[in-house]
Amino acid sequence: MAKVLVVTSGKGGVGKTTTTAALGAALAQGGQNVVVVDFDVGLRNLDLVMGAERRVVFDLINVVQGVAKLPQALIRDKRLENLWLLPASQTRDKDALTDEGVGRVIAELSTRFDWILCDSPAGIERGATLAMRYADEAVIVTNPEVSSVRDSDRIIGMLDSKTVKAEKGEQVKKHILITRYDPMRAARGEMLTIDDILEILATPLLGIIPESQDVLKASNVGSPVTLNNADSAPARAYVDASRRLMGEELAMVVPVERKGFMDRLLGRRAA
Repeated sequence: MAKVLVVTSGKGGVGKTTTTAALGAALAQGGQNVVVVDFDVGLRNLDLVMGAERRVVFDLINVVQGVAKLPQALIRDKRLENLWLLPASQTRDKDALTDEGVGRVIAELSTRFDWILCDSPAGIERGATLAMRYADEAVIVTNPEVSSVRDSDRIIGMLDSKTVKAEKGEQVKKHILITRYDPMRAARGEMLTIDDILEILATPLLGIIPESQDVLKASNVGSPVTLNNADSAPARAYVDASRRLMGEELAMVVPVERKGFMDRLLGRRAA
């Protein structure tokens, strides 16, 4: 049975789209049949991160409104045959999405895929509530800063009240994913520690993604970091997170970016 997972946050710029692409690719590499769905109508960045922007003909809105059939809008990944993308519209308004239409698309995707990853827009507006509406599970992406964590707490409240599962008296299974974490800065008190974040949100931790240039480099070349540089610290952290989603019990570690001699030398000079 397909699992519908929403990747969400209250604050923009925390790495939701990067996370959706990286987790989708990692799950596909693990043998799962995966589709990533962009709900950020009007902006549409997931196709860029996936390297599929030139292949978009039809989109989520076209399918919801019956202009195109689902198979016409789905784009197969160039690198993994079991990873697909359903892009968002760049020219339409979020109001073009309807509860009934989204439910119909999710139901049809559920017959084709093991995992449906919904990349939510930031905040609490209509696009975000529809992205989480049919979720079985949620990955709440947060940076280790107070404003991001506070907004994530609000999203947890929405997941417990505005989903189909909530209406049935059930709960969406929730996970926290901490991105852009730097243990040295946390030790100096420049950002929240892992314990601080978990105490505030009281939600199980899925993974810790370190601050790394590898994430930005992967996005710039249109490839999930788990495919672009599989040996990098963030890629390893995302793969571990995907394995936890599939039920594996793995020890939680804070991955550290490996730096070369020149990086260490320049770092010393800057200090």
